[in-house]
Amino acid sequence: MSTKNGYFWFRRDLRLEDNAGLYHALKSKEDVQCVFIFDKNILDKLVKNDPRVTFIYQEVKRIKDSLVSMGSDLSVYYGEPLEIWEGILSQQSGDIFYNEDYESYAMERDRNIHKIASTYHCDTHAFKDHVIFAKNEVLKDDGNPYTVFTPYKRKWLAALKSSEPKDSYYFSSYPSMKYKAHFSKKATPSSLISLVEMGFEKSSITIPEKDVPQKIIKEYSEKRNFPAVKGTSKLGIHFRFGTISIREKARKASVINETYLSELIWRDFYSQILHHFPHVEKNAFRKKYEAIPWRNNEIEFKSWCEGQTGYPIVDAGMRELNATGYMHNRVRMIVASFLTKHLLIDWRWGEQYFADKLLDFDLASNNGGWQWASGSGTDAAPYFRIFNPTSQLTKFDKQLEYVKKWVPEYGSEDYVAPIVDHKEARERCLQVYKTALNDPQNL
Repeated sequence: MSTKNGYFWFRRDLRLEDNAGLYHALKSKEDVQCVFIFDKNILDKLVKNDPRVTFIYQEVKRIKDSLVSMGSDLSVYYGEPLEIWEGILSQQSGDIFYNEDYESYAMERDRNIHKIASTYHCDTHAFKDHVIFAKNEVLKDDGNPYTVFTPYKRKWLAALKSSEPKDSYYFSSYPSMKYKAHFSKKATPSSLISLVEMGFEKSSITIPEKDVPQKIIKEYSEKRNFPAVKGTSKLGIHFRFGTISIREKARKASVINETYLSELIWRDFYSQILHHFPHVEKNAFRKKYEAIPWRNNEIEFKSWCEGQTGYPIVDAGMRELNATGYMHNRVRMIVASFLTKHLLIDWRWGEQYFADKLLDFDLASNNGGWQWASGSGTDAAPYFRIFNPTSQLTKFDKQLEYVKKWVPEYGSEDYVAPIVDHKEARERCLQVYKTALNDPQNL
């Protein structure tokens, strides 16, 4: 049964412009009511001052205010999505439009929402918006998924170039506001639940701007590895929650800086890995790495979390993360290598800590990065590649600008002694990995 009214469900796509699902909803329906749900299943796991919740709340309010100015509204709910949609559809049926989410919880939730919709003779419509190429769109010639980035990237770029000779179809924008007349009209806007009513408080952590000087993207290749300089865009949180369009940024990056575009391709790569190999969410991609006998020393893990390892580049990174919700990309690799290889602590411990702290936490990319560092993932650093935190410091923060900012006591008697010796830790790691991976029962 086709109706003139429908719903658009905002999730990881907090913008009105160039929004694929919103565009299709407005184009196909004459009366579209916009909905956002603060999902208790997700929020209940977070601390009350989580900066991501504050950020989402502010963006939701911004969208609501924009819709109200157009004579429409954004209906904001707090609770269990299945119960909320049951209540909405029981009052007024209509098809539900949304953009795809590729994480296991979201996919299971969406399958159940579809079942609920069908009981009201409605349908759900999902669209690609979070990535350029999703799921099965970039495969090997034999139809199997790529597990190594470089050939994936080549196929990704080839698919892009073959779509259209000039402005790629995959980079094309969705002119959502062309059909803004189809937003549902509301005489009286609904009230907006407060952070306090949901059990949260406003965070004081500053969110990186989504408007980045073009110079940063142009110079990204040369400056991206140096944490003391403004050499990265810090747009991760905006990609994560869709406050900017991945299509727009990829289109611009393809002209300005190929290295920056490669970073966006990594997002697609890890997203399709999560789709084709869902076991990575809980387990090692390379299953034999499950045999690693992690030490999991809780005291050493605490030292790592607090930036008290005695290795300044590691400590600076962890303190930056704890204070700002951000950590420089180069430093992320160093601290991850240190945890998994110097301390022999399960990569899942570090992955979860990052998930709790990172503003730009994305399951697929976070998981991929941690498994890369531990050697267990796709395209992984071999187990015998162990970052030397001292040489990394010399190479990427020679003047100690980054370290002095975050570890002001460095160089004084107040700074902690190293919790492990690099040479001894390296040799221990090599022996542990080699023994576990060469065990005949694990081949």
